Amino acid sequence: MLLFLARRIGVMIVTALCLTFIVFYLTNLPAKLETLAKTQAGSRISDAEVASWLDRNGYNQPMLTRYGEWLGVVPGWTREDGDGDVTGRCYRAYGITDPGVAPARCGLLQGYWGESTRFRASVADVIPPRLGATGLLMMWALIVMVPMALIVGVLAGMREGSRTDRTLSTFAIASTATPEYVSGVVFIALLASSTAGLSPLLSSWGWIDAPVLFQGNARSALEKITFWNFTLPVMTIALYGMGYVARITRASMTEVMTQQYIRTARLKGVSFANIVLRHALRNALIAPFTVIMLQIPWLLTGVVIVEVLFSYPGFGWTLFEAAVNNDIELLLAASVVAVIVVLLTQLISDIGYVWLNPRIRVT
Repeated sequence: MLLFLARRIGVMIVTALCLTFIVFYLTNLPAKLETLAKTQAGSRISDAEVASWLDRNGYNQPMLTRYGEWLGVVPGWTREDGDGDVTGRCYRAYGITDPGVAPARCGLLQGYWGESTRFRASVADVIPPRLGATGLLMMWALIVMVPMALIVGVLAGMREGSRTDRTLSTFAIASTATPEYVSGVVFIALLASSTAGLSPLLSSWGWIDAPVLFQGNARSALEKITFWNFTLPVMTIALYGMGYVARITRASMTEVMTQQYIRTARLKGVSFANIVLRHALRNALIAPFTVIMLQIPWLLTGVVIVEVLFSYPGFGWTLFEAAVNNDIELLLAASVVAVIVVLLTQLISDIGYVWLNPRIRVT
């Protein structure tokens, strides 16, 4: 197991370097850098002024050199003006003006993530609270999605071809086929609109005191999560992911229920409930476990639509703001977080195989 973990961690590091370099390359294309210069120095500056701004800020160096600076394995760039004043990446990173005090390297390995041009703050200060907000949304979405998906999948797979199977399978397919931007808008129109849907009807009957049943804006959930301001974004995410997990669970359960050891248990007179719970369920959960683990990185980066739709300033909303405003440093930091989450969930899913099925061995 230790050798397996060591190999996997080595592959994870190489994969992370490759993926972050691709993102670094795409976010540092000449057109992107020109847009950044005009955003920071003025949209009407000339081409010569753009080139001068890029040179003053260290963007005219080779791509690999700047990637090494960003990682913190290559010394940061420095510039000396006509008055003899020295500036550079590490000077700006730590607000240092004395050349003898400034460190040579200042990058990801040293804990410096760069400065956000959108939020005018350190990226290290922007990412954690946004990531924590999305973490809460992910947690509640998984709490709702996973049990419901497993229940639907197991009930549908226990008796293949029955009316229950057809009904639950239709529901699962419909939920998966409905994207978040559709279900979210439907939820808002039905439950969070003061002029349409159920809210005006319930208000006229005196069943609710507020003009709407649920809040269509989840920004207030940053201060205090309530049932009324967090239900719609959670249900929008959970509904989309639930159908896919339920379908995988149903297919796996159907396959397991046809195995020889299940038939033997039936011939021995074991009750159907015990067959499902003690013999079939654990083996049927191997495939859904992988899918559930894959939902975590999808939730982290795939909630962009939901967070923007419900004005919830989490990680996805921050990623959207960074992309729209060409915030290169913030985009790079978000890519690092997403890559780490994906790789860690893959490692956890591999380890989970062994627990779910002792016949699987890792070497």
